[in-house]
Amino acid sequence: MTYHSTVQDVYRQAAESPASNLCCVPQTPRYLPGLVIPSIMHEMNYGCGTTIHLQDMAADQSVLYVGVGGGLEALQLAYFARTPGGVIAVDPVAEMREAARQNFETAAKLNDWFDPSFVDLRDGDALDLPVNDGEIDLAAQNCLFNIFTTTDAGSIGTQGDLEQALSEMHRALKSAGRLVMSDPITPRPIPEHLRNDEVLRAQCLSGCLTYEQYMQKIVEAGFGSVEVRSRRPYRMLDTHRYDIDADLLLETIEVCAYRTPVPTDGACVFTGRSVIYAGPDESFDDGKDHVMQRDLPLPVCDKTAGALESLGNPHLTVTNSTWHYAGGGCC
Repeated sequence: MTYHSTVQDVYRQAAESPASNLCCVPQTPRYLPGLVIPSIMHEMNYGCGTTIHLQDMAADQSVLYVGVGGGLEALQLAYFARTPGGVIAVDPVAEMREAARQNFETAAKLNDWFDPSFVDLRDGDALDLPVNDGEIDLAAQNCLFNIFTTTDAGSIGTQGDLEQALSEMHRALKSAGRLVMSDPITPRPIPEHLRNDEVLRAQCLSGCLTYEQYMQKIVEAGFGSVEVRSRRPYRMLDTHRYDIDADLLLETIEVCAYRTPVPTDGACVFTGRSVIYAGPDESFDDGKDHVMQRDLPLPVCDKTAGALESLGNPHLTVTNSTWHYAGGGCC
């Protein structure tokens, strides 16, 4: 599709001259003992959040990062992997791979623990990942998938680029492997004249989906459990510059999707909801493997939250979504 070449042109230029208008939600750099991040990596941070979460880090796991950019998050992942080829970083833009390679060389001079061989830079595309089936424990992408087009509603026998990219991630992951993503989302559908603007799409402004559409695509790709770890403001599309009827505040969302079977009654999506039992007994058992100890909040997925609300039990309090989930759930 023609927008692919536009995307590559935008990021080819960004590799040669850092672009401040590409993605990047302002955030305080994370401190990790002994890690010094080259300033150029911060300048070339074209993500819209982060995919680095301590609960995902484990020894001896294979890691895949798609869309290497300046190498910031690949370096952070290598901090935990610390083994040759421990992080596979894929990018289709030769200039971006070369910029990342130079940045890793700089990082090696600043960090005595780091060797550039820790990151295996590969020429490849999210739509055809250069990895084997079931090879990866942890995969990540930051502000890349929102660029891809999706299957039109009602289309039969076709697959959009987003669906293909998610399918490739699912293929690459081991059973129960994790896909960590950060992407912009929109509260209402993006107008067609913006969606069809190839440059705005490449700049991560006009290709994003609604929250409901985004989650649906993840589940349809075969991910049976999804955690929403963050959701916050991203960019404003205003009426004057973008020729729309009302200002449109985009958000950025960080999720972790698990390669587990999708339950017959639907995926488990965790958005930071909890249930609290405050009744006469020491605990409450709903008969579906959810046991709530009195007065102690139990994190639950949205599906379970809805089921418990429907009981009409006056001793149960089900909280709203906080959009910050850190584990410990019911499923």
